[in-house]
Amino acid sequence: MPVLNNSEVKLFLLIGIPGLDYAHVWLSIPICLMYLVAIMGNCIILFVIKTEPSLHEPMYYFLAMLAVSDMGLSLSSLPTMLRVFLFSVMVISPHACFAQEFFIHGFTVMESSVLLIMSLDRFLAIHNPLRYSSILTNKRVAKMGLILAMRSIILVLPFPFTLSRLRYCQKNLLSHSYCLHQDIMKLACSDNKINFIYGFFVALCTMLDLALIVLSYVLILKTVLSIASLTERLKALNTCVSHICAVLIFYVPIITLAAIHRFAKHKNPLVAVLIADMFLLVPLLMNPIVYCVKTRQIREKVLGKLLNICVR
Repeated sequence: MPVLNNSEVKLFLLIGIPGLDYAHVWLSIPICLMYLVAIMGNCIILFVIKTEPSLHEPMYYFLAMLAVSDMGLSLSSLPTMLRVFLFSVMVISPHACFAQEFFIHGFTVMESSVLLIMSLDRFLAIHNPLRYSSILTNKRVAKMGLILAMRSIILVLPFPFTLSRLRYCQKNLLSHSYCLHQDIMKLACSDNKINFIYGFFVALCTMLDLALIVLSYVLILKTVLSIASLTERLKALNTCVSHICAVLIFYVPIITLAAIHRFAKHKNPLVAVLIADMFLLVPLLMNPIVYCVKTRQIREKVLGKLLNICVR
């Protein structure tokens, strides 16, 4: 770790994958391919939902919101990751770093909120299918999307301002190839208690989303068990499989990464970096695949569009 004097740090240093610095150029190839495939997959889903009137329903609107938050989360980190892996440019200015962590954490909160609303959507569809369309109207779905965006901005907006008031000296090496709030505040040589408390509050809000998702699935399971027919039970549960996979894909890496940053005293830097990269890349790549495989309407429409393009 570079040791500086007590003067203010002018630049932060990012890292790639520890121990594999010599292979960063080669590693940039699969990373770029993963980004390209994942962004194309999400764009295809957004295009299909927009152009197919039969998919103009709350479930698919929420899926579109999930795709947007996935793309925003990954595109927020793409510039610095490409600079590190492709061009070996490790430096980043503090203000650029603060801006990046604002977008990364903002889209993280947004995706967490979207997954929560999607669990509510599944609960209403199974618990009260006759009133589902009257409860979740297009107008209410639009309002929910606006509220989710506002919630994400309001929760994360203090991050760059509280970080900019800190002094950074002696240490300037970050733990990843992009900027995270908990990673930046650890470099400060001034009191970061406010940052720690507010960061913990935002993390609790995200964990509250997860707790409410679990609660919704407890209620869904209770409703499903009250259905007499086994076939109908399996059919109802099958509509939730895609969402359950999306929840696991998103929350497992983020909880693991948060636990490593906050509680691991002798963490392996390689493990932390790999989990952090999974947190950004895997949801973007896997969510379109999961929803195309498990959701018949999406799968049929996507395949139909691709066949029409090939025929032309």
